[in-house]
Amino acid sequence: MENVRVASNAVELEQANKKDPKKFLKIVTTVSTFGGLLFGYDTGVINGALPFMAKPDQLNLTPFTEGLVASSLVLGAAFGSIFGGRLSDNKGHRKAIMYLAILFFFSTCGCVISPNTTIIVFFRFLLGLAVGGASVIVPSYLAEMSPSERRGRLVTQNELMIVTGQFLAYVFNAIIGSVYGDAGHVWRYMLVVATLPAVALWLGVLILPESPRWLASKGRMGDALRILKQIRNEDIAEQELREIKAHISEQKKIQKVKFKDLGIPWIRRIMILGIGIGAISQLVGINSIMYYGTQILQNSGFGTKTALIGNVANGVISVIAVIFGMSIMHKVNRRTMFLTGLMGATIALITIGIATLKLSGSPLLPYVVLSMTVLYLAFFQGAIGPMTWLTLSEIFPARLRGMGMGMAVLFLWLCNFLVGLFFPVLLNGIGLSGTFFIFAVFGILGIVFIAKYLPETRGLSLEQIEENFKTV
Repeated sequence: MENVRVASNAVELEQANKKDPKKFLKIVTTVSTFGGLLFGYDTGVINGALPFMAKPDQLNLTPFTEGLVASSLVLGAAFGSIFGGRLSDNKGHRKAIMYLAILFFFSTCGCVISPNTTIIVFFRFLLGLAVGGASVIVPSYLAEMSPSERRGRLVTQNELMIVTGQFLAYVFNAIIGSVYGDAGHVWRYMLVVATLPAVALWLGVLILPESPRWLASKGRMGDALRILKQIRNEDIAEQELREIKAHISEQKKIQKVKFKDLGIPWIRRIMILGIGIGAISQLVGINSIMYYGTQILQNSGFGTKTALIGNVANGVISVIAVIFGMSIMHKVNRRTMFLTGLMGATIALITIGIATLKLSGSPLLPYVVLSMTVLYLAFFQGAIGPMTWLTLSEIFPARLRGMGMGMAVLFLWLCNFLVGLFFPVLLNGIGLSGTFFIFAVFGILGIVFIAKYLPETRGLSLEQIEENFKTV
């Protein structure tokens, strides 16, 4: 019955979009990347909501429970990133995205009506499952729907939607906090906005086709060809289906790496590199700013409403930096771009730490901190972020990719969780300067690690990259 329904939908969509496959592909990209928008909004909204949640007449949060509320989403995302891939492999990308939209909606509603810390931590964890699933499923879906010559641009559009979601969260936080800041439950108004893109995603999924590669992997070649004809010219669609069949046959022949193979030096070296890149990208403290930017600005001297408005600058620079990074990432050497990003971010962290010590009580301090967080985000979002995902996608050969990407992304999310959980505790215990000096130490370690262990991969095939690791 499901096959008949998919085939019927495919025929209708093919007739509706046959004249302009590029236009239909654009619709597919826009709808599916609403998952990235939700990812961004749900990770960014806590930034402005926490100061209001923490009040005694609300959730009465301590520094530790503040960290728990913020980071519970990230812990859920670590598990969601693991199980999301399996869900889409079994049920298909389209159906998996529909499940995510439903989970986004109901877990957001749960957060909005939460009466205490325990309940909101539970629903934030469920929301994290959706965020983690979206982080895996949406890019995979886009990669499989995109023609090879446009794949990089369309897949990285999801990254742009993530930072756009964070920017929108900061904007809504500033507006709602400024207008309704004296209302008791203003943080609930901030959270409920995320239900709107969740509904839009669910409605949009109704017109999305299934990935032709997933259909072909299940032996449904006729359905795969019909969908390819919606998003490609007819002759290209038939050629691409032949390539998909050949790829599936090759993949069946590949012997996957097992844990016992980590004893092989070059395989172990790639695994350590991947895990290190994932960990470094988080331990330099990016999510202290993305989750707690408002509190950082409050701590430096801004009032709550001013901090909410000032934090919008962080969202603006993130969007601009991602666009800039996307435009140069294939023109600049990977190591150079990664090291430049780490150096710039580390300098900004050290400057914040020094300024907090030397300018304590000065009216200049909040403006110095705001300008340095903007500079930090410019280097991170323009270089470290894009290079993290690009290098991870390149260094793992096909037979190691499943285990390697899984372990690297798991460590990335876990380090993200640790930063989110302990930042308020560190801020309360050793202050803003001490906390940012710790992040700067990880930045310095990251520079040494990347300079020593990351080979240049720009312009090399995946096979050449693998050979380079074997011969080092």
